[in-house]
Amino acid sequence: MADQWGDNLGTLAYMICYHAGMKKQAGVQYTIRGVPSEVDQALRRKAKLRKQSLNRLILDELAEATTGTQRHEDFSDLVGQWTRDAAFDRVVAAQRQIDWEKWK
Repeated sequence: MADQWGDNLGTLAYMICYHAGMKKQAGVQYTIRGVPSEVDQALRRKAKLRKQSLNRLILDELAEATTGTQRHEDFSDLVGQWTRDAAFDRVVAAQRQIDWEKWK
């Protein structure tokens, strides 16, 4: 096999080992140059107040500024959306029954 791949075998092995277990990056990466110091300071201050990384804050700000959407990791966008369902309540109540014979 070394004859077929020649010097590329070591490179191939290196690439396979390097990428093994590496998480695929979602999306695109940007490099932004020339950020004014006052903008940098404001972003860092805002990230610290929100207890977020600077990267997470910038992604959130870009998403909101360009698409008008906010990212929710705390499910706050779902609060107050529950609709009562009697059939569901009956199923949940049945699941909460304790079979004391099995606990002996």
